[in-house]
Amino acid sequence: MTKSTNLRSLSAQLIERVIDKGESLSAILPGAQKKLTDKDGALVQEICFGVLRTLPQLEALIGKLMARPLTGKQRVLHYLIMVGLYQLLYTRVPAHAALAETVAGAEVLKRANLKGLLNGVLRQFQRQQAELLAEVDQGPQKHLHPAWLLQRLQQAWPEEWQQIVEANNQRPPMWLRVNRQYHSRDAWLALLNDSERTASAADVAPDALRLDTPAPVGQLPGFADGWVTVQDLSAQRCALLLAPENGEQILDLCAAPGGKTTHILEIAPEAQVMAVDVDAQRLIRVQENLQRLRMQAEVKQGDGRTPQAWCGDRQFDRILLDAPCSATGVIRRHPDIKWLRRDRDIAELATLQRDILEAVWSHLKPGGTLLYATCSVLPEENQAQISAFLSRHADARADILPGGKEDGLQVFPTVEGGDGFFYAKLVKAH
Repeated sequence: MTKSTNLRSLSAQLIERVIDKGESLSAILPGAQKKLTDKDGALVQEICFGVLRTLPQLEALIGKLMARPLTGKQRVLHYLIMVGLYQLLYTRVPAHAALAETVAGAEVLKRANLKGLLNGVLRQFQRQQAELLAEVDQGPQKHLHPAWLLQRLQQAWPEEWQQIVEANNQRPPMWLRVNRQYHSRDAWLALLNDSERTASAADVAPDALRLDTPAPVGQLPGFADGWVTVQDLSAQRCALLLAPENGEQILDLCAAPGGKTTHILEIAPEAQVMAVDVDAQRLIRVQENLQRLRMQAEVKQGDGRTPQAWCGDRQFDRILLDAPCSATGVIRRHPDIKWLRRDRDIAELATLQRDILEAVWSHLKPGGTLLYATCSVLPEENQAQISAFLSRHADARADILPGGKEDGLQVFPTVEGGDGFFYAKLVKAH
């Protein structure tokens, strides 16, 4: 794309693909960004993430500003109005520039006849902003979550649901994992400080640092050489709780994009690691991560429900099962999850998790450890899943993790901490 690309119309088209066509933003955004400069790509990302994060508020505002919503072939203009509103509300883009570029986007979308409507709606919002926001922020949409999910969170976590929702609505912090094969955390932090960037450490993960201000990975000391990896604090705890050791046979199941695979090898560089995922495209990322960190693992495509097909009768000392889940603990990183997930998905996911857990248990050696993890905060996928598994398997016992119970450890997302995650450590009887 040339410099004349209208970033607002591009953002509106991407948002339309997510909301109306059910496409994942993380699947479609990189392709659009490839054709843009870094600065323009960052703005498109900020707009798309922001609109999806605040969607109910923006919908409610449009409901107040327009007699009837734009539908059919004009629907993309509905999302272009959202793009304009989001910029005026939440970005540092000067209002005149946000207005001009958004209205110009109508022409790029071949809807020049609606430029006047777009301009009128956005200018009316500017004039009435305070009173409109006062009205809109009183309704149920103030939580910025779909009703079904809000209800599930309130039922499961009556004390904590507001904290979860609040954290979900924030921009995510940028966590790094220092590769202990090259540097201690403090030694790498000194290199970071030399580049005039600052970061904070975490008690629960010895290699973890949170950047005080997010930065492009190319500006991190030694990133290209594998000295450091971008990985959320809660995700880093998976390999730490698995506690791999040199010489062991280890399975990382549902491994893409490979952050946990490489962490296992940083902790135990002489372990024999097999990384398996059902998605061939995402396995490319595993290979790229292994390459950047100069590591080796056996990478295979396979369905977790049929381990015989990809590992025969092979037995493992340790298995990390980062199970497919609702991803309700990582909404701040993927705000489109709120609009792509459906209430009925939870039962289907719980069934899939159970099937994988059952299938892979027979490939764990007696005395071996399986760490079950999800980036979900819903009990059906977590505590209930583990309790049911333990009741079915006399040869399984749960190691109680620090701060957890027999049915696992649930971590909630916090503004400056890690994402929402669940862990359960299952040990097989000898």
